[in-house]
Amino acid sequence: MGLKQSQPKLFPGDIVEYPRNKYFSHFAVYYGEKDGVPYVAHLTCRDSDAKLLLFGRALRSEIKLDPLELLGKKYKVSNMLDDSFSPRDFHSVVKPAIDDMMGREVTFDILFHNSEHQATLFRYGVKKSEQIEEVYKHIMPAWKKLFEKKKL
Repeated sequence: MGLKQSQPKLFPGDIVEYPRNKYFSHFAVYYGEKDGVPYVAHLTCRDSDAKLLLFGRALRSEIKLDPLELLGKKYKVSNMLDDSFSPRDFHSVVKPAIDDMMGREVTFDILFHNSEHQATLFRYGVKKSEQIEEVYKHIMPAWKKLFEKKKL
């Protein structure tokens, strides 16, 4: 009674997962605090001026720093590859990589370059998406003929 929902303790470089629906989540990397406000770096397509909805692609997306709770009040730490890869040092590798990417145009592609790929690339130096691998078996049959006919 009277218990509050507690939020996970975050450390710079942690991958933050914001569940969106039963298939997909949005991922970010915890950047730390600025003036007492916690921030995350994430790949966004919301400001893209060219979206190809059929392919889940948005051109001219970018890495943005936003307050942690701007992306959602429900989130969890999701350092899913810690058992397979060593996390890279935040201050000497991850933070400079995030700072370098900000303001650059990126193609957001739900299969080949999404927010989970970007987060794992920053944290571990590898591009891996567990959510895409899970749903890919359902997506690929729908696109297989288009790939074979070179229409994609």
